[in-house]
Amino acid sequence: MARFKKEEKKSVPDLNMGSMSDIIFMFLFFFMVITTMRESTLFVRTTVPAATEAQKLEKKSLVANINIGPPTEAHIARLGPEPRIQLNDQFANTNNIVEFVETEKQQRNEVDRNVITWSLKVDETVRMGVVTDVKQELRKASAFKVNYATRKQQVKR
Repeated sequence: MARFKKEEKKSVPDLNMGSMSDIIFMFLFFFMVITTMRESTLFVRTTVPAATEAQKLEKKSLVANINIGPPTEAHIARLGPEPRIQLNDQFANTNNIVEFVETEKQQRNEVDRNVITWSLKVDETVRMGVVTDVKQELRKASAFKVNYATRKQQVKR
């Protein structure tokens, strides 16, 4: 006669946690690589105008931004609603633009100093007189490569 063994209850095998740390570090590395740090905090509101013929800039590392617009809600009580110029992390006047251009040029490689693009991010409600004053100061500082930041307008067909 054959002997029958009584079957024991099968338990669920333990979950292998060895690769869990690898997965966590892969996620951490992934998010560190794709995250970009904001270069400056915006103190002015800029709703850039729409354009139909906009082009992307080739090398964004060679772009210096000049923001012009009304102050944000946090600063409007102190400064008023008039448009302001923001250079990096501070408000400025048109008199400070030449110094700003020289500082930005000194921070770049010697080869890249003459090919910096000065991008004007101007709110669509700002009068052109402020923009003209900024452009005149850029000319005095020999910063001739200027562009206007825009958003792409959808063309209806």
